[in-house]
Amino acid sequence: MEVGFLGLGIMGKAMATNLIRNGFKLTVWNRTLSKCDELVELGASIGETPAAVVKKCKYTIAMLSDPSVSLSVVFDKDGVLEQICPGKGYVDMSTVDADTSSKISEAITSKGGSFLEAPVSGSKKPAEDGQLVILAAGEKSSNYSLCLPLLVMGSTEFCLVSLLRALYDEATPAFDIMGKKSFFLGQVGNGAKMKLVVNMIMGSMMNTFSEGLVLADRSGLDPHTLLDVLDLGGIANPMFRLKGPTMIQNSYPPAFPLKHQQKDMRLALALGDENAVSMPVAAAANEAFKKARSLGLGDLDFSAVHETVKTTLKNSS
Repeated sequence: MEVGFLGLGIMGKAMATNLIRNGFKLTVWNRTLSKCDELVELGASIGETPAAVVKKCKYTIAMLSDPSVSLSVVFDKDGVLEQICPGKGYVDMSTVDADTSSKISEAITSKGGSFLEAPVSGSKKPAEDGQLVILAAGEKSSNYSLCLPLLVMGSTEFCLVSLLRALYDEATPAFDIMGKKSFFLGQVGNGAKMKLVVNMIMGSMMNTFSEGLVLADRSGLDPHTLLDVLDLGGIANPMFRLKGPTMIQNSYPPAFPLKHQQKDMRLALALGDENAVSMPVAAAANEAFKKARSLGLGDLDFSAVHETVKTTLKNSS
């Protein structure tokens, strides 16, 4: 069975590479088609458009940058909708808001296709190592479907009852390669909401961590020792362990671009508005990420928000 893969950015490329290396036959697409070359060398085929990929494959995975791109890939000319049909599935692993996910789901299912949202928790290194956490929602269990009667030459013919394997079950082997754990969260929209909550917490933590590193340094403490202390305490976590040493060196190679983190903060705050949840800490963190973008740091890793703390202190001294 051939699987489609749309979007070969930092995350998509790593995820698609793991699938190929584990025996999946992939047809890939990216807006800049030259980004497909490395995957072709590993054995992938190229689809010239999203529609061409969907036409060729039983189900197609998308890993795209934001809601506008996700909608464009589905609804624009040569998009997913042109070829989606009964028997084909679409798995959107992008980080989008619940409304965007629902719009895509309604469009896919109205054409007879199956839809699953499955955003991921994790950045470049977990994607490369197949250690993502997958937050799926949509169709899960296998189900039976009766075909409608057909009138042919004045007589009624009934097609046989067919067993349809739901998209979650079908995608699970791919999820097992790309991730260390898959959660099924119920109806479409729940995966998007869970991902936004997770990334809102992560972005807020990164801001506080940045302030702590700068405070330790300005107080005459060794930031490396701070990392050692944190790693032995109750707030030890992989993010501090991974990002701390490079932040101290003022190095921010993009594993998760800051512009995407700020987008997720914005969407999480909108979710808070919808549910009347006050989130002053997240709002302040979002402002810090917006400031970092204004300083031209959007394409660096989201840990580059560290620079805004240092800049604020320089301006106030």
